[in-house]
Amino acid sequence: MLALLALLQLQAATVAPSPDDSLPRVTLGEALRRATGLDPNYVAAVGQVDNAQWARRSAFAVFLLPAVAVETDATKNIPQFFNFGTLKPESYAVSAQLTLRYDLFTGGQKVAELTRSAAALDGARAGELQARFGSALRTEAAYYDVLAGSELLRVARERVQRAEQQLAVARARVTTGAAVQTDSLQLRLELSRARVGLVQQEAAVRVARLTLGSRIGATTPVDAVPLDSVLPSALPVTLEAAVDEAANQGPAYRLARANERAAAAIFRSRLGTLLPRLSLTGVGIAYDNRFYPTSAKFTQLTLTATLPIWDNFLRQNSISQARVSRDVSRAVRDSAERSVRRDVLAAYDGFTTARATADLAGEQVRVAGENYRVQQARYRTGATTILDLLKAQSDLDDAEAALVQARYATRLALAGLENILGRRLFPEPQQK
Repeated sequence: MLALLALLQLQAATVAPSPDDSLPRVTLGEALRRATGLDPNYVAAVGQVDNAQWARRSAFAVFLLPAVAVETDATKNIPQFFNFGTLKPESYAVSAQLTLRYDLFTGGQKVAELTRSAAALDGARAGELQARFGSALRTEAAYYDVLAGSELLRVARERVQRAEQQLAVARARVTTGAAVQTDSLQLRLELSRARVGLVQQEAAVRVARLTLGSRIGATTPVDAVPLDSVLPSALPVTLEAAVDEAANQGPAYRLARANERAAAAIFRSRLGTLLPRLSLTGVGIAYDNRFYPTSAKFTQLTLTATLPIWDNFLRQNSISQARVSRDVSRAVRDSAERSVRRDVLAAYDGFTTARATADLAGEQVRVAGENYRVQQARYRTGATTILDLLKAQSDLDDAEAALVQARYATRLALAGLENILGRRLFPEPQQK
């Protein structure tokens, strides 16, 4: 009888094929590098940094250099017309003009633009950092979905394998009269459920691999290289230090402060439109009948004072819009500073809780595995019922799935905290 049971178990212990080894595989570091360059949000953020740098250069240049414009034109006259360069009628007239303009007083607009451009550049750099870590967070989530899905697929296959083994044992016991037909039916139902779960998990893994491939620029499924199974035991920064770091250097909070400074500078610039404007303009003009004109040259130096009196409330409207934008930016910054402790605490405790959950889940797997082994042995000897065996098997399946989910939830919680701080807390996770 024992030989027959062993033969039945060997025949039933068939495991589904291993994952397709032909799929391209990518490490986490490579996935992060490839995905970041393809993320539209990050590409836009890099462009904003470039725009802000040019705006900053422009804001400095207006203090030191005048605006320069060169213009030339050639005219054919039919019939001939008086040429100011040759002082006689000509068929052709060529003129050239060089204009230099420097604003002596703009009501503080140049200073406000200097402040605004500095704030905009700081905000653009913070936005680029935020976009980079946001892309990393989404990429890690897709990467961990593949790894967790693959491990859950293994758990589903082991569940099918155990159900097939137990069904073989139950059939043998029913045949010998040691168990009732209901035991075999119960295990057939469990096997059907296990196979359905396996099919569902296979579909989930296929979708996860396609999602990862799409994030890194591939049109085909991409598999993930497994990570080191050892999780970080603790964070290398205290909660208070993390709160201070996020408040001072966190990209989201830096961006909120920079936006407020930029909005305040724009408001001051709009107020400057209520003051007079002084400009100094130098113009050099030359006329001739050929290029470059040299026959007649004139130079003009003009001091212009402008004070708009009435423009149908256009200035007041722009000032009101700038004031509202400043107030909104201030409210956003206040809200961000009030929520920084909450955000960091949620991410910090999320990691701590997930790490503890992973430890407990590992212990639960060991307990459930031992309980399943005991119930399996007792069922073979007739010392327990099929319901107790199924309960132990279900507990083991749930414990293994919970361990997988807790491990990757820990890594994702760490990525969320790094996203808030704008820096890596640990070196890049090691591959197996």
